[in-house]
Order: sequence, then structure tokens, then C-alpha cells
Amino acid sequence: MTHQAHAYHMVNPSPWPLTGALSAFLLTSGLIMWFHFYHSLLLMAGLLASAMTMFQWWRDVVREGTYQGHHTTPVQKGLRYGMILFIISEIFFFAGFFWAFYHSSLAPTPQTGGHWPPTGIFPLNPMEVPLLNTAVLLASGVTITWAHHSLMEADQEESAQALFMTIALGVYFTYLQMSEYSEAPFTISDGIYGSTFFMATGFHGLHVIIGTTFLITCYIRLQMDHFTSNHHFGFEAAAWYWHFVDVVWLFLYISIYWWGS
Repeated sequence: MTHQAHAYHMVNPSPWPLTGALSAFLLTSGLIMWFHFYHSLLLMAGLLASAMTMFQWWRDVVREGTYQGHHTTPVQKGLRYGMILFIISEIFFFAGFFWAFYHSSLAPTPQTGGHWPPTGIFPLNPMEVPLLNTAVLLASGVTITWAHHSLMEADQEESAQALFMTIALGVYFTYLQMSEYSEAPFTISDGIYGSTFFMATGFHGLHVIIGTTFLITCYIRLQMDHFTSNHHFGFEAAAWYWHFVDVVWLFLYISIYWWGS
């Protein structure tokens, strides 16, 4: 940073946006091939290319922020604004699914039998696995907050323990949702109920997997002493994202599982 006359980070040219775009193209094309022709080779290539791009891109960002000193106070402020805008975009993303659900459920059409849930649909009991999943995610919100406060107090050992508990709860949530999907008495092709249910809860499940990956990355970095009590925005961003996932699930549980059933 000594050769710069400002505190901002001018990012060096990087190949990862290009390889990320190409791997995303491979991934989506592979999904289409898998959906329609049951050919998984292109999908596996896209997944591998995406994983390699993410690993190397994150490695560069970690190097820039942790060892090269590029994440100065003004840069961290910009990163915070960027993360806030990203979460706002995610809110609008899920708003579309809630809109579709409420549009269909508040004014049932003759095609659904004139009532909600539609004729022939037997919804899941909200007092069983969905309620357990709610408790799991709420508990994970407590543990990630515990981990964050421990890190701010420079207690990395306690922070690592709390973060590990959060990761375990995230994995457990994903397992419970997979078992719920396998036992559901309806599918995504069962009309508007099936499509809105699986799109909303499925994309939330994907966000839980992404958030768990985010937390695992932070756990590894915590073990490598990348974070200090006043320089840990990567951890903070992961905590923000995880709290967003928690809040979305509360709306999903109340709207789709409890009220919608």
C-alpha cells in the first residue's frame, strides 16, 4: 500500500470473473442436459469448474485482505455497503415467491377447487419437522451471535466452538429438509401449491447450503488466525447472511407451512 496516495483498493486484473462466467454457463447447460436427457457429464464439469473458481477467487480475496493490507477502513465500508445491497436483492428475490404464494392462496381459482390448499393436496404438518427446523435455525442464530461476540472480545477458542455448532445446526437443517422432501405427499409438478412450495423452500435450502459453506470458510480462516477483534468483516458478512436466512425461514414457516396449510 506504500506506493498508493489513497486508501482504496484498485483490484489487479483477474481471470476469475471470466472462468466464473464460463463455469456458470457449463453448470446451467449441464443442468438442462441432466433434466432432459439424464446426462451428467457436463453438469459435473460445471460443478468442478465452479468449485475451482470459487476456491481460487476466495483465496485471492483472503490474501488481499489479510496479508496485503488492501482492506483498509474505507474499503471495508464499501464491502459493508455491497453486502447490504446484496441482502436487499435477496429479499426482493424471495418476495417474488411469497407474492406468487399469497396471490394464489388469498384468491383461490376454480382450478384449485375454489379453496386453499387445492383439492387433492395434503400439506405437511407444521407441528412436526417444520417446527423442528424452525427451532434448529433459531438456535443457529443464537450460536452465530455468540461466535461473533466472542470474536469481538478476542476469544477465538470460544468463537470457534460456537461457529462449529452453527455449522452443525446448518448441516442438520439441510438433512431434515431433504428427509422432508423425500416423504412429501406432493411434488413440484402438483399445480400452483407444489411449485410455490418447492421453489420457495428449495431456494431457501440452497441459501442454507451456501451460508453453511460461507461459515465453513470462516471456520477455517478462524483456525488460521485470519481474524482479529477489530478486523473480521468476512466473518461479519457471513453472520449477516445467516441471520437473513433465519428471518426468511420464519416467514416461510408462518406463511407456507402454518397459515398455508
